[in-house]
Amino acid sequence: MKRDYYEVLGVGRSADKDEIKKAYRKLALKYHPDKNPDNKEAEEKFKEVNEAYEVLSNDDKRRRYDQFGHAGVGSSAASGGPGAGGYADFNDIFSAFNDMFGGGGGRQRGGGSPFGGFEDVFGGGFSGGGRRTRQAGIQGTDLKIRLKLTLEEIAKGVEKTLKIKKQVACKECNGSGSKTGKTETCQTCHGAGEVRQASKTMFGQFVNIAACPTCGGEGHVVKDRCPSCYGEGIKQGEVTVKINVPAGVHDSNYLTLRGQGNAGPRGGSSGDLIVIIEELPHELFTRNGDDVILDLALGFPDLVLGTKIDVPTLDGTLKLTIPAATQPNTMLRISGKGIGHLKGGGSGDQYVRVNVHVPKELAAKEKDLLRELRKSGSITPVPGDHENEKSIFEKAKDLFT
Repeated sequence: MKRDYYEVLGVGRSADKDEIKKAYRKLALKYHPDKNPDNKEAEEKFKEVNEAYEVLSNDDKRRRYDQFGHAGVGSSAASGGPGAGGYADFNDIFSAFNDMFGGGGGRQRGGGSPFGGFEDVFGGGFSGGGRRTRQAGIQGTDLKIRLKLTLEEIAKGVEKTLKIKKQVACKECNGSGSKTGKTETCQTCHGAGEVRQASKTMFGQFVNIAACPTCGGEGHVVKDRCPSCYGEGIKQGEVTVKINVPAGVHDSNYLTLRGQGNAGPRGGSSGDLIVIIEELPHELFTRNGDDVILDLALGFPDLVLGTKIDVPTLDGTLKLTIPAATQPNTMLRISGKGIGHLKGGGSGDQYVRVNVHVPKELAAKEKDLLRELRKSGSITPVPGDHENEKSIFEKAKDLFT
């Protein structure tokens, strides 16, 4: 099973293009085949990273992936990703060195060295990363829920209204975490939102940068903490959410509702709500892609003489004609009565698999009639009649090919 593309790149679902590109460069450098010769695991990781980047760096593909998961982008992302032959551009990898080692000039051009980051290291000017951009509050976490759907709901698409429990902004302090709404500069980081620790090595001075443990990287702390949320700005609550599920989704597909997850502490942006589809088994129908199959048992006279019978579909019943001399295990098709295609453009079909009903008990008169019927030559099967001897698997193969 494919891993989530955001997980592959190690970024959040709200990551912007710069974050995605930076994460890609770092991983492409780490797993590039030229750095890991004869390492199959690294080669697979490299392909996985390229595939994830190809989707998440493209606005349209990312939108479809966010809404429908891997099913929304098909197999196009598996073609090798950016760069010729599925390998990352070395210019991007050189830029990755600069990102990792603090090279300030970006990608080098002309006669400049592409290893500017290394020159900074050996010149004693190493920095563990650029200055962090502080945000108001911390982003809330994503929330995952499972949504059970019947085959009828999946066939046409459905709108669901759900009540979910999640973290919401505190009403007492409007999510600020403070009774008065005031904050003060963090005394640990003095408003920088980060703390630095320098150490000297043979290569020069290294500086490790981390988020401030006191303010969590915000640069400020609340004054007069709200007694209702204890200064967090969030509380456990319940909300009503409407979810529009398109036709044709499959079990384990998921939908992403941006900003509908847990609220962020102290005014931070909300995470996403991830709705995982769970398809319920149906008592009558078996799903085969966007087609459905109904098993129908008929009496022997109906198969021999033909008949018309009401059969259930996913949106009601309809009358189906059973031709005379219909053989057991015959598959009859009802066009357009299957499941709507996920990407639009019509629906699948319904197949009715006809079988013969064999009664377990008969009255004496019925047995006498069958004994008389058995004497008829047309009732007894002819040896070597291969059409009658075809298995259900052969018939299904003939039908679908």
